Amino acid sequence: MNVTIDQSLVLQKKGRTNLVGRYILKRIGYMCITFYVVITLTFLSMKMLPGTPFQNPKLTPTQINQLKHYYGLDQPIAVQYVKYMWNLLHGDMGGSFQFGNESVTALLMNKFPVSLDLGLEAIILGAVIGLLLGIIAGLHHGKAMDWSTMIFAAIGTSIPSFIFAGVLQYFLGVYVRAFPVAGWNGPSYHFLPVVSLAVGVVAEIALFMRTEMVEVINQDYIVTAQAKGLSRFTVVYKHAIRNALIPVVTILGPLTAAIITGSLVIENIFGIPGIGSQYVSSIVTNDYPMIMGTTELYAGLFILSIFVVDILYGVIDPRIRVSGGQA
Repeated sequence: MNVTIDQSLVLQKKGRTNLVGRYILKRIGYMCITFYVVITLTFLSMKMLPGTPFQNPKLTPTQINQLKHYYGLDQPIAVQYVKYMWNLLHGDMGGSFQFGNESVTALLMNKFPVSLDLGLEAIILGAVIGLLLGIIAGLHHGKAMDWSTMIFAAIGTSIPSFIFAGVLQYFLGVYVRAFPVAGWNGPSYHFLPVVSLAVGVVAEIALFMRTEMVEVINQDYIVTAQAKGLSRFTVVYKHAIRNALIPVVTILGPLTAAIITGSLVIENIFGIPGIGSQYVSSIVTNDYPMIMGTTELYAGLFILSIFVVDILYGVIDPRIRVSGGQA
């Protein structure tokens, strides 16, 4: 009898493992399809941009035609698309028009770490402070702390990050002279741009976490846990916060990708040598390979963040892992 039960448990575990494996593979398949669609739409949209990459007034029409022929831009769009996809499959994003045909991959790998550093610092700072504010506001619903958080969240979500950047630059950089106004040469240079980006993250996460905490605190299982004599810390940490985090994780993934890829303006304001200024200039100059490469990098980060969120669901709540595997 015991042997039969053990065998049944083993089979159930194997079945769950197979379901979770299929679930992950299915998600990876969706990621690949989405990435392909993004590449295709970007390629077609890019060809609709006005002008050409060779708008130097010193170039004669004959020279421009020779350059188009050299880069294959005189071929039909379908042929250009097939060639680009074939090269991309072999890890070749092409050469940048505005940087002397230098490899797009090399340019991105050189600039992206700075943007990644800026984005991660902002998201970590914003997530930690936002979660703390949201939890405190939810536990003190209707009181001064709650109202203060709501006011801050309204301000943080309604005012763009570049406005905060300008205000911080003036007061802390020019007036107080506590931090450098621009640059990226050391820890002191990180404060102003990181805080400028993090304000919106703090506001959004705090507002979301506060709403979830208020809803969770009033659930029956919280009341039951309190009635059983569990300490307030245990009830709040083990039951309330854990369950309130599940919906919050939904926005953390896309928000992380959005901060990393959305720091274009901040990088230009603070003169940060990241990928932002490079991306903007590539659009202005119609640098097709650079536009494609940067967009693919951003899209890949965003799609990957969605995948990580799906995995985190299962880490926070095992029930989601099991049900997700059955999806």
